[in-house]
Amino acid sequence: MTGWLLLALLQNAGEKQTAAPQGGILGALEKAAEWFIGLFQAGADTFVGFVTGIIPLLIVLLTFFYTLTNLIGEDRVHGAARVAAGNFFTRYTVLPVLAVFFLTNPMAYTFGTFLDEKYKPAFYDSAVSFVHPPLGLFPHVNPAELFVWLGVARGIQELNLPLGPLAVRYILAGLIVMFIRGVVTQNITFFLARRQGVEL
Repeated sequence: MTGWLLLALLQNAGEKQTAAPQGGILGALEKAAEWFIGLFQAGADTFVGFVTGIIPLLIVLLTFFYTLTNLIGEDRVHGAARVAAGNFFTRYTVLPVLAVFFLTNPMAYTFGTFLDEKYKPAFYDSAVSFVHPPLGLFPHVNPAELFVWLGVARGIQELNLPLGPLAVRYILAGLIVMFIRGVVTQNITFFLARRQGVEL
């Protein structure tokens, strides 16, 4: 009985000794190891949050929009793209929106095939500037970079402000910026082509 008691006391003393904080080099190594594993634990927690939250949402949204595209018909979607490429206003507003909404990033840039060569740089600039603004309402358009919207949304949520108005303003600002960039890039392209004597 005394042996068991002595063994229990030694084990208890050993546990208390290992629980005491280490100083010096060993203490620094212990803290570094805890930080290092904590970094991966935080990544794992984020991953679990994605698996139970955003990933199922994205799968459902992608399935819905691909189904919608198939129901409408790819030919009709492409026909709408050809019509939208007709003038400078729809070329840098409607066409990029259709491209980003239906084809998502990075396939959206393939809608440039409906344009003359001289308009392709401006279309690309216009479309590439619109792959982030719709993320608040339509996360399927650019799921690989959803972290941009999620970071902003987290800050807004911590201020107890609603996300809906911000998402709508983000899209409206994106539409304005997209149009401006398209027109400016078109004018720059024309200027450089004339300057270098290139026929587009």
